[in-house]
Amino acid sequence: MSGLDQLRRDLGAAMSGADSALAAADRLCQACVELLEVDGAAVSLVHAGSSQGTFGSSGELSRRLDALQFTFGEGPCLDSVRDRTPVLVADLADPTEQRWPAFRGAVLESGINAVFALPVAIETSPIGALDLFCNRSGALTAQSMSGGLLAAELAALPLLDLMAAGVAWDSAGQSDHGWQQLASLARVEVYQATGMIMAALDISPTDALVRLRAHAFAYGMTASEAAWAVVERRLSLDSDDWRSEPGQPSAGSR
Repeated sequence: MSGLDQLRRDLGAAMSGADSALAAADRLCQACVELLEVDGAAVSLVHAGSSQGTFGSSGELSRRLDALQFTFGEGPCLDSVRDRTPVLVADLADPTEQRWPAFRGAVLESGINAVFALPVAIETSPIGALDLFCNRSGALTAQSMSGGLLAAELAALPLLDLMAAGVAWDSAGQSDHGWQQLASLARVEVYQATGMIMAALDISPTDALVRLRAHAFAYGMTASEAAWAVVERRLSLDSDDWRSEPGQPSAGSR
């Protein structure tokens, strides 16, 4: 058996026996860390140029790094889906690397120095990306790159299972648990918080989301963390921080 065949077998075996599609995706990401010489992995779902949620991750840090791509509206997984090709950055600290300034800075602060995004597709349509994170700088080995491409193919399988699970409805008219899991990936808290900001400041949905992201960036949070703080009323929308235009000083800072 070739090394690549063994990788395929080991990655597939890691997903076997998972009790849910999301658990299978998590196991796949954990296997990537064990088998591909990387320090973290996450699968991000992408629609209309925006990260829609984390479908699987090897751990909390990888999930947070994926969430930062939504927070800043930039990052390798978004480019990978848009361009339908792998995006490989062996050294995020390289001064010639000018992409994703906000995302790159946050990732470097987290101790990650290299990131590799590989498209995840259903049939021929990219619906997300597998992000592989490395603490050290340096390119993936040929074996790890081949294994990453295999993992990106396998990542589509639990998503297909999750979608297929939703075709049945129970006697009470409730959708199957598969669709409930898929719905849980949506950043519902962000939309709730955006609505609250719209109402409080009398601004458009686009401006409300911009302000939420700007607040998250200013205070070192992800958009989801800032949104939960709004929804749970731990952040006051009366603050000048919210009423100032993004990028402009608040009244209290003048």
